[in-house]
Amino acid sequence: MAHYEKLDHWSLKAQKEGYPARSVYKLKEMDEKFGLLPAGRAGGNPFRVLDLGAAPGSWSLYALRKLGSGLFLSAADLSPLSRQYDKGLFGGDKVFFIQGDITAAETREALLARGPYRLLMSDAAPATTGNRSVDTLRSLELAEVALDYAEAALEKGGNLVVKVFQGGDTAEILKRIRELFKTGKSFKPAACRSESFETYYLGLDRR
Repeated sequence: MAHYEKLDHWSLKAQKEGYPARSVYKLKEMDEKFGLLPAGRAGGNPFRVLDLGAAPGSWSLYALRKLGSGLFLSAADLSPLSRQYDKGLFGGDKVFFIQGDITAAETREALLARGPYRLLMSDAAPATTGNRSVDTLRSLELAEVALDYAEAALEKGGNLVVKVFQGGDTAEILKRIRELFKTGKSFKPAACRSESFETYYLGLDRR
């Protein structure tokens, strides 16, 4: 992704509240609006979440802090999770993290083996080139990978949130989401930078 030198309101807020990246507020807004993570869950089977493109770990940390012992989290990224703010949460027995390529067969097999999941969230983004067409295409490829995981790993009634760069065949992504889920929609959280062409697609209530 692009590198921004100046810390804005959201970045400063993330540091103050103990998250490695401002992206936490994108998930928080979508959670509050669409009920992605149930509050106060305790007892019974854990609420299982799969986080693709998880590093540095803000989304995973948000889920762990909200659900506590009621959560089981699987996560994957090419980069490691930041341990700056997690206070040991990422090292607990409720977390399975694999540092690897989410398109690789061994990564996919390990993640699917720990499902099925109630929520799949993907904030994965390609290394950007500055060429919007190329970047959008690569983003859509990652979104397709997330949808493949959703098709294989989400239980009935489960939800999906995935980042996409607007442009290209994004309509095809949304069409596929609406085939897999009872509701499919686009949403741009307030914490997205104004100059960014990213948005999020949500699939609610897996068929």
